[in-house]
Amino acid sequence: MIEELAVAGVAVATGLVAYAMAAARIVKQYERGVVFRLGRLHGEVRRPGFTMIVPAVDRIRKVNMQIVTMPVPAQEGITRDNVTVRVDAVVYFRVIDAANAVIEVEDYRFAVSQMAQTSLRSIIGKSDLDDLLSNREKLNQGLELMIDSPAVGWGVQIDRVEIKDVSLPETMKRSMARQAEADRERRARVINADAELQASKKLAQAAGEMSKQPAALQLRLLQTVVAVAAEKNSTLVLPFPVELLRFLERAAPQPGEPVEAGRQGRQGEVADAGAAPSPEVGAGAEAGLPMAAVSGEDSAAAGSLPADEMPPMATGGGEDAAEDASRTGSSRVGDVPPMVPGPGAVS
Repeated sequence: MIEELAVAGVAVATGLVAYAMAAARIVKQYERGVVFRLGRLHGEVRRPGFTMIVPAVDRIRKVNMQIVTMPVPAQEGITRDNVTVRVDAVVYFRVIDAANAVIEVEDYRFAVSQMAQTSLRSIIGKSDLDDLLSNREKLNQGLELMIDSPAVGWGVQIDRVEIKDVSLPETMKRSMARQAEADRERRARVINADAELQASKKLAQAAGEMSKQPAALQLRLLQTVVAVAAEKNSTLVLPFPVELLRFLERAAPQPGEPVEAGRQGRQGEVADAGAAPSPEVGAGAEAGLPMAAVSGEDSAAAGSLPADEMPPMATGGGEDAAEDASRTGSSRVGDVPPMVPGPGAVS
């Protein structure tokens, strides 16, 4: 009898151990357990730790609550400004309601992936190329809202959506490269023009200061020579200073200075004679007597003088010229030899 009781006790203990082993479940920290009893949702979602279920009656399904990183395959579409592009993205999401994630959708991962691809194609068609390239943050927010709206009913929360890459055709890349190059060239020219303007203002100020001291220009020239002479492999051409030329021009006597002095003396005599003319000369001028032409050196000197500064000269024959010279007493007219008209001249 005792032996039978012992055997029965061992059998019951073994059965209890087997039942406990069949009913015991371990839910990890990042998981939640959804229990179905005879196909229906039973109780609340099991928390992490040790839990028990009824073997052969209950089934438990564990749902991962971690953030899932899902890449979205590249989608090809046409933007609003008719440019064909390929765009790929990545979606970060996690389950917030384990029961809905199991009951409301067959496979929440596949559902989120398909929704992300559809929303990505839609956002490509609604956006311009410039927005895809430079305003991605706004597009990411719009894409997140488009995916998150149906995902909330599935017990899934979209944390973030990022557009990874935008692939452009080669022709479009070359066009954008030319546009960027032209813009850079324009900015460079504007900067150079601004620099030239500022430099011209500074140079004008420097020229104003140097004009006060002419020696400053010579010092600046010597500084330039020293700077250029530092290169041993260059040929230096030293310009002759203009200030030195001007100094030599003022110091050296001019070759035509005595002639000019003589001219000035003659002009003074003529002016004096014109101021007080003799009666004979006045009478001869009023009578329209001919004037003698000047020849030789005096003709060259007279030809170099302006018309209004030329002294009056007699143009008559030898006797008339000598007679006029004796009347006026002018040494200049008396020195002029008589001009005899040629055979063909009319007396």
